[in-house]
Amino acid sequence: MKISTALILVALKFTTATPAPLERRATVQGFDISHYQPTVNFQGAYNSGARFVIIKATEGTTYIDPSFSSHYTGATNAGLIRGGYHFAHPDTSTGAAQATYFLAHGGGWSGDGITLPGMLDIEYNPNGATCYGLSTSAMVAWIQSFVNTYHTKTTRYPMIYSTNDWWSTCTGNSAAFDTTCPLVLARYGSTVGTIPGGWPYQTIWQNADTYTYGGDSDIFNGALSSLQKLASG
Repeated sequence: MKISTALILVALKFTTATPAPLERRATVQGFDISHYQPTVNFQGAYNSGARFVIIKATEGTTYIDPSFSSHYTGATNAGLIRGGYHFAHPDTSTGAAQATYFLAHGGGWSGDGITLPGMLDIEYNPNGATCYGLSTSAMVAWIQSFVNTYHTKTTRYPMIYSTNDWWSTCTGNSAAFDTTCPLVLARYGSTVGTIPGGWPYQTIWQNADTYTYGGDSDIFNGALSSLQKLASG
């Protein structure tokens, strides 16, 4: 079969063309803060592209973050989607008791489109045994108690913040929450690393322990429209 010169030129054009670049998945910058950041430039963060912030509200059943109220107001005034988080102490009281305390002191959710569901910060014990003296099954039961109470009172499942190492060690890498609670995964580096617990992906990645405008850097895994859906329910 004789192949024409024109056909050869067309074939060469397609085989030597530069491949199309891979599509980059949309993400949204955010950050998280506590009283350790008493001064936060919320407007600067918003102007730089950040669209959400997660603010420490409570610990256990006895501690309210003294900066929560001012941080929450500042975030709202800057136009940021915002929500509260609770630092868990599974060795001091039940999950249900701590969820109730969190909800009473800033951790609630409303369908106003700018409030994230609350976040349970469950990680290394700062004052003792890594897993707070609980077995893996007892830890999963504690988290379930917190999650169920929060969901019953708000109709929303809380986000869960942890690391791959802590979750694997202290819950036995439980997959009990992978279809209900959005994962906020802490891993400082250039990639998100291993996703624990059966979650197919992280909803938010805490990728650095510093952020220009205050606190830690967080990356939402999706477009702004998806972040808004998370807030609105």
